[in-house]
Amino acid sequence: MPSTAPKPAPQVSELRVSRPAPVGRWVLIIAGGYAAGLTASAFGVPAPYLLASLLAGAALALCGVVRDRLPAPAGRASQALVGALMGSYLTPAALVSAAPVALPMTVATAATIALSVGAAWLLARRGRISRPSAVLGMVPGGSAAIVTCADELNADVRLVAFTQYLRVGLVATTAPLAAHWMTSGRPSAASGHPGGGAGTGLLHLVAGADQLSGLLALAAVCVAGSWAGRRLRLPTPMLIGPMLVALAATLSGAVPGFAPVGVLQNIVFVLVGLDVGVRFTRQTLISVRRLLAPILVCMTVVCLGCAGMAWVFAGLTGTPFTDAYLATTPGGINAVLATAVSSHADVALVSTVQSLRLLVVVLVTPLIIRQLAASRPQPPSRVDGDMART
Repeated sequence: MPSTAPKPAPQVSELRVSRPAPVGRWVLIIAGGYAAGLTASAFGVPAPYLLASLLAGAALALCGVVRDRLPAPAGRASQALVGALMGSYLTPAALVSAAPVALPMTVATAATIALSVGAAWLLARRGRISRPSAVLGMVPGGSAAIVTCADELNADVRLVAFTQYLRVGLVATTAPLAAHWMTSGRPSAASGHPGGGAGTGLLHLVAGADQLSGLLALAAVCVAGSWAGRRLRLPTPMLIGPMLVALAATLSGAVPGFAPVGVLQNIVFVLVGLDVGVRFTRQTLISVRRLLAPILVCMTVVCLGCAGMAWVFAGLTGTPFTDAYLATTPGGINAVLATAVSSHADVALVSTVQSLRLLVVVLVTPLIIRQLAASRPQPPSRVDGDMART
């Protein structure tokens, strides 16, 4: 007698086979970004892994292939690894060499913030958006932290996020090309990393000779730094926390040879590039299409102003213009560091100036917003109507 018990439905197993898991899809995307970087490197493209993965991520997002952000664990890991890499460059010798330019460095940081606020004021008037939204969108440094606090400061989070990441994307795209153009006429300088250039094999992932202990030290720096950054409520804690722990480890000399190099460093730069690129979706571009022209004009003014300050900074301190340009450019700190490493710039100087500006921006921007918002009532951002129609 045949059994009357219901047979298990096969749909579950079929769904598991036919629908790829998001993790698997992102592994393929990251591998594709690495392959694109490898190809770009073969053609001599500056900062190839950063630039190629950024363009690949933007293309995937605009075509609708990717509709979500980089997975949170991968994003956090890339920030922590970049922080550890930054801290490893800040050796005692590098900090001593940067001490004479402390005053010009502080002045350049203040001037960059003032220039950005001035451009935001013009954007608010010409683009008919609120001053908080304009200022938060234009200030350079700490994009993730700035976007996070947009709601609290009565700004349009969507407009702020788009403006911030458009600025990061533009600078990340142009900075490698500009740095390559500026350094093409002179011999390549050493990057100044303790152990950089040692071991270029596939299995050489950290700067030290002992790979196992170096990887364990790198993991400890990232985990401890991320925990400390969150506990201390630092701006961009996943980046600044590991950077400070790596700085302490480097200065003490107790944990040598943990900086990512080779394949591991390239993967970090691929993650940074993808994280920026996939934010530029079609829906986002359509929603802000009427504001795109004034935003680009204001960004151009800020970038040219920062380049002018870099020229003055280089003339006053004797710093090579490439180093001054990367130190003052209003881009994402992750992307600028990748460019500095690839172009053999003074990474210690670039990291110091960029980190100082990030900290100052996150601390003073809320005060600036409240002062500007208190002066008179603000009009609603034009992007609200566009978002409602889309």
